[in-house]
Amino acid sequence: MTAQTQTRPPAAAKPARWAADAVAAMREGARVRLDYSAQSLWRVDRMIEEIRREGPPYEAVENVLRGFGAYAGEVIVRQTGAQWWATGGDHWVRTPDGRLWDPVDEARRAYAGNGSLRLLCRDATAGG
Repeated sequence: MTAQTQTRPPAAAKPARWAADAVAAMREGARVRLDYSAQSLWRVDRMIEEIRREGPPYEAVENVLRGFGAYAGEVIVRQTGAQWWATGGDHWVRTPDGRLWDPVDEARRAYAGNGSLRLLCRDATAGG
């Protein structure tokens, strides 16, 4: 390891992997490219809405939603220098201003029809 190498906290390992899996699945399955930009969250919100309209049970899409939420969290981390925090199996993003965000839960809320990963990212990157 060199002095140039940045290490991420252990709490980032799982959500970073979930996000990468979501990016790969969207690219290979839906032919949608996700580039970790705030603009890409429009596509993610649309995908969640399409899945919701199809009406599968939550249990059938739980891992997909977790991946989408982790992806949104990674967008926030990369844009703001935030860090992932984990406790009791839950993962949050803590922005440099000290606020905590739960993008995985926001993906669940979006699936229920009352959340938006795009809006969560907008709020998280707007500052305190």
